[in-house]
Amino acid sequence: MQVMQWYLHVLRQYTVFTGRARRTEYWMFTLVSVIIAIVLAVLDNLLGLAVIPGSGVLGLIYSLAVLLPSLGVSIRRLHDTGRTGWWLLIGLIPLVGAIVLIVFLATPGAVGSNSYGPDPKASAVNPAAA
Repeated sequence: MQVMQWYLHVLRQYTVFTGRARRTEYWMFTLVSVIIAIVLAVLDNLLGLAVIPGSGVLGLIYSLAVLLPSLGVSIRRLHDTGRTGWWLLIGLIPLVGAIVLIVFLATPGAVGSNSYGPDPKASAVNPAAA
């Protein structure tokens, strides 16, 4: 149940682009999103809603629904590593950009406060504990 609490925590902060996000927050949200996207792709194919294989109406609706939360948690995750949210644009560079972005998102956050706010580990932002 802890994984879903992280996911819901990100959804509740869907328009928060300031502050910092822990690695756990980012990766748990990503894990649940990927699982939901796979289930919806299977449903799209079973129900005949797939426009092209692997892409259907339900998947498109879900992708649009989590667009802002995904951007928000990604920007907050980059803030935790001391980088501006504009680094998300590096993902537009084919292959190399995606690899660099994954490395940035997987890097441990800065210890203590940085220019984007206090350390989320120290401030006990843990929705699973609530």
